[in-house]
Amino acid sequence: MKRAKRFFKTVLVSAAAALCACSTPDAADPETTAPERLYNRALDLLVKKHEYTLAASAFDEIDRYYPYSRWAPRAQIMQAFSYYVKREYDDAEQVLDRFLQLYPGNSFAPYAYYLKALSLYAQLSDTDRDQHMTQRTLDALNEVARRFPDTPYAADAERKIVLATDYLAAKQVKIGVFYLKRNEHIAAMNRFADVVRNFQQTAHVQEALYRLTETYLILGLDGEARKSAAVLGYNYPSSPWYDKAYALMKKHDPAALAAQD
Repeated sequence: MKRAKRFFKTVLVSAAAALCACSTPDAADPETTAPERLYNRALDLLVKKHEYTLAASAFDEIDRYYPYSRWAPRAQIMQAFSYYVKREYDDAEQVLDRFLQLYPGNSFAPYAYYLKALSLYAQLSDTDRDQHMTQRTLDALNEVARRFPDTPYAADAERKIVLATDYLAAKQVKIGVFYLKRNEHIAAMNRFADVVRNFQQTAHVQEALYRLTETYLILGLDGEARKSAAVLGYNYPSSPWYDKAYALMKKHDPAALAAQD
C-alpha cells in the first residue's frame, strides 16, 4: 500500500507541477488571483511544506472561485489527495464522489476511482471488527478493475482484492466459531458454508471445512460431516485442519472411517 501511495503521489504531483511554472505567492486573494497561481500555491503547501490541511483548503478555493476553469477538476483531485495523505478518508471520498459526478469523462476519472478505492482500503479493519468497510472496499476495487482493465490502477486493485477477500473469509469463520461456542449451530453452519461456497480461493476454506465437519457432527448430520471431511482431505491432504477433521471423525465413528479407508 505504501509503495502504491508513493508511486501515484509522485506521478500525480509531478504531472500537476509540470502544468504550472509560475511563482508561488505566500498568500493570495482568491478573488483577484489567477487560478493557476492559486493552484501553484496549493501545490506548494502540499508537496514542499506538507501542510495538508492548508493545501486541501487552498485547492478548495480554486474550485469555489473558479468552478468553470480548467484548474477546478485538477484542484478537486488534489484536494482529495491532500485528505488522503492526511488520512481523512471520509473527506477524500466525499470530494471524489463529487468529482465523479461533475466530471465523469475527465482524464483524471480513472485516478479518482482508484483513489477512492485506496481510501476505503486504508480503512480495512482487523478481522475482529465489522467488515462492512471490507465489502465496500471490494466493491470499489472491483469497479476499478472492471472500468480500467489495462491500467496500473487495475493491476494494483486486483492485488488488493485478494487481501480484502481474505479479510471477509476470515471474518466469516470467526463469526461462525463465535456462534458455535454459543451453541447456535445453524447460524455457525451457515457462516462456514458461505466460506466454502464463496471464498474457495482463500486459505480459510480449510478451517471452514473442518468447522463444518464439527458442526454437522453436533447436529447429527454424520453423512454431511463425512462429506466435508472428505472434501477437506481430497483438496488439502497436508493441512493440519484435515488432521483435526480426521481425528474428529475417527473419534466419532471409527468403524465408518475404517470402512471408508
